[in-house]
Amino acid sequence: MVRGIGFKKRTNVDKAVEDLISKIKRIGVEEVDVYNCCKRVLAEDVVAEIDIPPFDRAAMDGFAVKAEDTFGASMTNPIMLKLIGEVKIGEDANFEVCEGEAAKIVTGAKIPKGANAVLMLEHANVRDGFIEALKSLTPYKNVSRKGEDIKRGEVILRKGEILQPQDSGVLASLGYSSIKVFKKPRIAVISTGNELVEIGKRLSGAKIYNSNNPMIFSAITEFNFVPISLGIAKDREDEIEEKLNKALEYDAVVFTGGTSVGEKDLVPKVVEKYGDIIFHGVAMKPGMPSGAAVVEGKPVLMLPGSPAAALLAFYNFAVPAFYALMGVKIIFRKWSKVRGILQARIPSEVGVRSNVRVFWRDGEIYPIRVSGSGILSSFVRANALLIVPEEKEGYEKGEEVEVTLIRDITEVLE
Repeated sequence: MVRGIGFKKRTNVDKAVEDLISKIKRIGVEEVDVYNCCKRVLAEDVVAEIDIPPFDRAAMDGFAVKAEDTFGASMTNPIMLKLIGEVKIGEDANFEVCEGEAAKIVTGAKIPKGANAVLMLEHANVRDGFIEALKSLTPYKNVSRKGEDIKRGEVILRKGEILQPQDSGVLASLGYSSIKVFKKPRIAVISTGNELVEIGKRLSGAKIYNSNNPMIFSAITEFNFVPISLGIAKDREDEIEEKLNKALEYDAVVFTGGTSVGEKDLVPKVVEKYGDIIFHGVAMKPGMPSGAAVVEGKPVLMLPGSPAAALLAFYNFAVPAFYALMGVKIIFRKWSKVRGILQARIPSEVGVRSNVRVFWRDGEIYPIRVSGSGILSSFVRANALLIVPEEKEGYEKGEEVEVTLIRDITEVLE
């Protein structure tokens, strides 16, 4: 015990976190619909049961043709093709494109039987039931191939991912209406101190308002966890014990106050009756009196009473503990800036700002896709964005660049 003595030993912050999360039991799994899965932690791998797209489709507005019929076509040597019909989006064509024929088509429509390319509108003239092809095409030019985005059997999302809005879109495109996720941790919040008064009541004497409780409550909601306020416990062992027993009905507990070295700092003494103190006293300022225990496999965080120290300790110790309940460890937070070495060249057009989807891993950066606004899976496979400014023609392989993370980068705990 440190009351009246002080902290003779202070635990390293990283070691404190590692020791704590290694002792925490996982919480259960539930199923949620894809409309309500954002920020939830995936509890299973997601495997594609269909190809995306499920058929060859037009990537441009234009004309479905046989590419071979356009060989040699140019502005000075147009090739005439008979216009036989129109393919509407969401419908199967009731005809086949044969040699010397073309069919009008819009972006996203299914390529009709017999066609294998799309001639863009800009490269064709329509004249009396015929089109003039003004450009030569290679097979499958301007065609989004079946399975080009996602192939059947591919693992598209992995257990431990913190789901983002783009993931909902991909899940829906694969036909998933619901998905298994870890339950949201329910976290009891308790403030201790004889000096505390709940907001809304009149202050008198040497009393102060309980600001820590709403602050920590709000910080818990920031991470999509579920806070439950159990109010104030006076600096008495029986009151702290009563609050702790009530709090253990939930998945985790946060105390603020009562954790330092004074005679009224009773929280660690009470908690130790029920579980194992993992650390108490850390090499961090502010926040040195922080502590944590595990009771019945549940984390019990003991944070300082000073609001600034309490909030810093919450982010350093409580957040990793609550993610550990769901079996993951956060390596980097979304919107962090990280640097790395490009593993492939990224071209870009001068005068246009390119938002390139990339995958960052251990200081290496792999481009996912430079263009293609309809390819939603690129936002799922990517975990970062590389911005190529308007004045640059791109970046070369081997260059060091800075990227912005668009996903929380996690590690699945054993």
